[in-house]
Amino acid sequence: MTLERPDLSQVSPAVLAYIETLEAELEELRETRGNRTAGVERPLPPLEPNEPPTTLNVITVSRNGLAKRTPRHLYARQHRGGMGIFDLDVEADDPPVHLLVADQSQDLLIVTSQGRVFRLPVEQVAAGPVRSRGESLPNKLPLNAGERLALILPHRREGYLTLVTDQGHVRRFRYHYFRDDMAPGTVLYDVRQHGRPVTAAWTSGNDDLFLATRLGKAIRFPENKVTTMGVTGVRLDQGDLVVGVAGVNDKSGILLLSADGRGTVRRMLGFTANKAPGAGGKVAIKADEISAMTSVGKKEDIFIISRLSKIIRFAAEEIPPKEGVVQGVNCMALRGDEVVAVTASG
Repeated sequence: MTLERPDLSQVSPAVLAYIETLEAELEELRETRGNRTAGVERPLPPLEPNEPPTTLNVITVSRNGLAKRTPRHLYARQHRGGMGIFDLDVEADDPPVHLLVADQSQDLLIVTSQGRVFRLPVEQVAAGPVRSRGESLPNKLPLNAGERLALILPHRREGYLTLVTDQGHVRRFRYHYFRDDMAPGTVLYDVRQHGRPVTAAWTSGNDDLFLATRLGKAIRFPENKVTTMGVTGVRLDQGDLVVGVAGVNDKSGILLLSADGRGTVRRMLGFTANKAPGAGGKVAIKADEISAMTSVGKKEDIFIISRLSKIIRFAAEEIPPKEGVVQGVNCMALRGDEVVAVTASG
């Protein structure tokens, strides 16, 4: 029997969201069953990462700057949709907000709420087990009164640091701007004119930029359209905010995560680029609120952390990539909690 989807325009938003959730799960089940019927096996990755000791560290930092680093191999791989385990030991009013993976030989770039930048060796971040308290990062930096940590990224020696403000303004800084003899607290730009920094990523300089917003919209445009003094990357609706930026091409995949733990990997082949920045975004995922995004490859692992400091690691290949707008699949089970940050590591 074949059923046609009825007109749901008069259905309440809550009921419609429930129906779309069921449809997304049915689509995933049909895909799995179709693969089995065709003799195509898609085995799940092993639960354990089977990873030898590594110098790569998972770094988690709270809103007030409490930070720790833990070797990546100490995080066991779960399956998508699990509840995760407790990570950074913080108070309820100081939730984790930063999550990244960096080698212990690297430096971190720390951008503050006043648009200043510092370099800090990863080895100066307190080392500890998965569940531990860490130490204060602000105490290691000569911050001004009222200055807070806004962005934390691994330092690189190639490409551009592409930064976006709460006004949707985009600036790029070539890697040599952050040389070894950079003065601590170097001012990147005037926050009074362009707004506070909210997200950043390393980009190649030759690809497109993909910006996603909290309301589930996104824009893609050529990276070389960003001038020396910066441009308006996306026109934001009232109450909206850019939650992530990445350098992309048609082969790229971008993980978009909603606050309720659902996510999708949008294939850029199905997301048309604008010729120039500054337009309003178009719908990238069906969700009430996007909490985080990251570029991700098929062979990478995804790390997600929640407001209650629960962290989960699972293989990116467990999320079926999509070219169109979907609601996404369950990535992390949450109870009275929400997603706050994500990163990918290969």
